[in-house]
Amino acid sequence: MDYPALERAARRGAAAELMGHAASELEQVVSGRRALRAVRHPLGFVCLPVLRDGPRGVCVHVFGPADPATTGHQVHSHSWDLTSTVLYGRLGNRRMGIRDETRRPTHRVFEVHSDPSGVDELRPTERLVRCLPGAEQTSSRGQTYALAAGEFHTTVVPDGRPAATLVLGLTLPGRADLSLGPLRAPGHRVVRSMCDAAQTARIARAAVRRIHEPEPETPA
Repeated sequence: MDYPALERAARRGAAAELMGHAASELEQVVSGRRALRAVRHPLGFVCLPVLRDGPRGVCVHVFGPADPATTGHQVHSHSWDLTSTVLYGRLGNRRMGIRDETRRPTHRVFEVHSDPSGVDELRPTERLVRCLPGAEQTSSRGQTYALAAGEFHTTVVPDGRPAATLVLGLTLPGRADLSLGPLRAPGHRVVRSMCDAAQTARIARAAVRRIHEPEPETPA
C-alpha cells in the first residue's frame, strides 16, 4: 500500500479509488494472504492496521451497532494528523472547545502512553480545562474528513448502523495522545484485545461485503 498515493487520492476526493484500495487489502486478509490481526480499540471500534511505515500509518476502522461509538466516546486528541474516508455507513465527529481553567474546570487532561504489547496507560497531568461541545460534522459513504493533531473531539455513529473508515495518519514529532477524564480520577490502564485469525477474517469479510453493497437510502 502506497501512503503518498492514498494521500493524493484523499486530497482529490477520489472515493472510488480509496474504497478499492481498502477492499483489496481486506480481501487479502480474508484469503489469508495477509496475516495481520484486528485490534479491539478502547474507543469502541475494531482497527485493522494495514500499513505501518515510520510516522505514517493506514488503518481500516470498523464500527458496529454494539460498540460504545453508538452512544459517544471519550473526548480525546491524537498526536497525529488524521485523514479519514467513510467506506460505508455514516460517522459523526464533534469538535470540542477546550480552554485551560483552574477555577471551574470540568475535566483533567490525561496523557495516553501506548505500549506495543497493547496496554494503554492513562497518566493524569496537572492541566485542568473546561470542555464545551462544538460543531458536529457527519460524513457519509465516500466522503473524506480531516482532524489535525491536537484537536479534541469525540466520535459517534449517528444512526447506530455499521460503519467503517479508511484512516491515514501522520504522526507529528513532540506530540502526545491526550484524553479528558474526571478531575480526581487516578491514572489507569486499558488493554486493547487482539482478535485471532478467524475473528479477523470474519470482520474483514463483513467489511468487504458492505463496501461492495449499495448504500441504503436514508429516510427523508
